[in-house]
Amino acid sequence: MGGKESDQSRIVSLDQFRGYTVLGMIFVNFSFKAINPFFQHHNTYCSYADTIMPHFFLAVGFAYRLTLLKRLQTVGPRTAYFHAVRRNLGLILLGCVIYHFSGGIGSWSELEKLGVWGFLKTGFQREPFETLVHIGVTSLWIMPVIAAGAWTRICFAIASGVLHWFLSAYGYYDHGSWHGYYDFVMHRPGIDGGPLGFLTWTIPMIAGSLAYDAMAHGSRGGAATRIFLGGVLLMALGYAMSCLNRGWPPNEPPTEGISGWLVEPPFKPPLDEKTVNIWTMSQRAGSVSYLTFGAGISLAVYALFVVLCDIGSLRVGIFQTFGSNALAAYILHPLVARMIRPYAPDDSPLWYALCALGLQISINYLFIRHLEKHKLFLKL
Repeated sequence: MGGKESDQSRIVSLDQFRGYTVLGMIFVNFSFKAINPFFQHHNTYCSYADTIMPHFFLAVGFAYRLTLLKRLQTVGPRTAYFHAVRRNLGLILLGCVIYHFSGGIGSWSELEKLGVWGFLKTGFQREPFETLVHIGVTSLWIMPVIAAGAWTRICFAIASGVLHWFLSAYGYYDHGSWHGYYDFVMHRPGIDGGPLGFLTWTIPMIAGSLAYDAMAHGSRGGAATRIFLGGVLLMALGYAMSCLNRGWPPNEPPTEGISGWLVEPPFKPPLDEKTVNIWTMSQRAGSVSYLTFGAGISLAVYALFVVLCDIGSLRVGIFQTFGSNALAAYILHPLVARMIRPYAPDDSPLWYALCALGLQISINYLFIRHLEKHKLFLKL
């Protein structure tokens, strides 16, 4: 979500892209059975809903590099990095307050029996590791390289993805059982890759920092082209990774040639969910294939915003309002949803679901627009 840049340095496409992402988040989080399944999370393929969170990380990576490079020039490394550490620790704390810890105890004796390790294992297993905490932890993880050259950041992202895969396959989820990855993440279940999800969320955040480089050097048209081509490359790579599913347990390597290795396209569910494994595109698992594809589609979508907003003159008011105060909108939207949801059942007809969704968006917009008009922007 990133901090709010100064008015003089704002990049219109970034605000519009962030605003679109916030609106998309409100839409997919306020889901109904009547709304097409493509717009909901499924965790066994990349639906529209699964594209939203990588967009946030792309925007954060973009703003992170922009602001840190400026601070390094104006206040020096010590102050700049201290500010970044403090901000991200604050974001992690805010996330823990919003999401709270997993589990709980009913008596002092249970707490004594649980112990420190039991608390860490239970309390941090699931709920805390959602968007804000993942952003804070990932930002701390990539801090040593966020100001470095492009190839250093690319190699760091690759190494982080490899490390996530290795730890997942050899003990992180189920003491070395290949299929145990699926058992832990999908059945217990985890959220967005769990405590080690930051390793793969590094990919879209680093991609965002590279998008900033493209925007900072050369024309907007050239930047849009490079960002889009980078997105296409990552999408292709993400899909190629997901095809490794065919040769991994519980599946047997195909014998019918190259065509036998091809899995369903990213936006289609698997024909048989029993074939899901470590290579499947899954937001819940935070899989390498999903985050690589997600980073690619985020780059492609952002390139479109560069063309429409920076080269063209498109300005969407609701995108501007949500995009300039994304953190406030993120914190507010579940509170509004809790007010509406008790009288908006999941099996509502489509017309009623759309009315409830429109009310949710409108109330959020009224609050965030009020903050914008009074120049009140929430940042850490």
